[in-house]
Amino acid sequence: MSAIEINEISKRFGSVQAVSGLSFEVGAGRVTGFLGPNGAGKSTTLRILLGLVHPDDGTATFDGRNYEKLPEPSAEVGAVLEDASFHPGRSGRNHLRILAAAGGHPASRVDEVLESVGLADAANRRVKGYSMGMRQRLAIAAALLGDPEVLILDEPANGLDPPGIRWMRELLRSEAGRGRAVLVSSHLLSEVSQSVDDVVVISRGKLRASGPLQQVLGHAEGGLTRVRAPDREALGRALTAAEFEYEADDSGALLVRGVAPDAIGEAANERRVALSELVGVGPSLEEVFFELTGSEEA
Repeated sequence: MSAIEINEISKRFGSVQAVSGLSFEVGAGRVTGFLGPNGAGKSTTLRILLGLVHPDDGTATFDGRNYEKLPEPSAEVGAVLEDASFHPGRSGRNHLRILAAAGGHPASRVDEVLESVGLADAANRRVKGYSMGMRQRLAIAAALLGDPEVLILDEPANGLDPPGIRWMRELLRSEAGRGRAVLVSSHLLSEVSQSVDDVVVISRGKLRASGPLQQVLGHAEGGLTRVRAPDREALGRALTAAEFEYEADDSGALLVRGVAPDAIGEAANERRVALSELVGVGPSLEEVFFELTGSEEA
């Protein structure tokens, strides 16, 4: 079941077409990475989804309902946008108490979410004394107050140190494991590749790819196989005899492009070459990202 449905949305700001005919879905129990170069239309899409911007065409809904029509929005959708703001004179605890009261959430949730984001010891400190990473954790705590079924996070790792980024990764997986739909926009492609189930890639406001991560990676060009043998020269001769082009990497393995691992294994077996490694090496998410978005990032 799709918790979020983006259907043919378009939005123009003056002469700029920010989003054009964009459609994708986010499933419950899955983490979906929302990727694109700066200016690709990610923030506009998220703001349309949250009712902060009205599309010129199309719909953006949660289980078929617009955000404005959700009876208890903060109990159904938790969101962190990149420009989250706080009153600097309030403590982290008081900031969340006000939001809990406004959303009709139990006061007990305040301490629960402070603990879950690692701010329990800093709960009574004023926000103006928080680091950027602590403010990011506080924003995530606010999104979790209503125990929502959907989480929308725009660049959630901003300001987080390496342990914080690991914590964020575990949080995303934990929330999806509880059946939540998690949509996360991020420019940290290496981190996204470790955290998500699905990816949506957009460029210039248009969809470039969407689907399970491995499926999107598998559609990229240039599949590579890494093969290694104790007798490297014999392996090279076997590959040459099979008319497979290869090159050596710094570790001593041979890299064969455009040939499936099983075909390489058969060629080695025919020449009685024992292999110590034979593995398909897919492209990285970064490589696929640049292939899909072209030179826009540059």
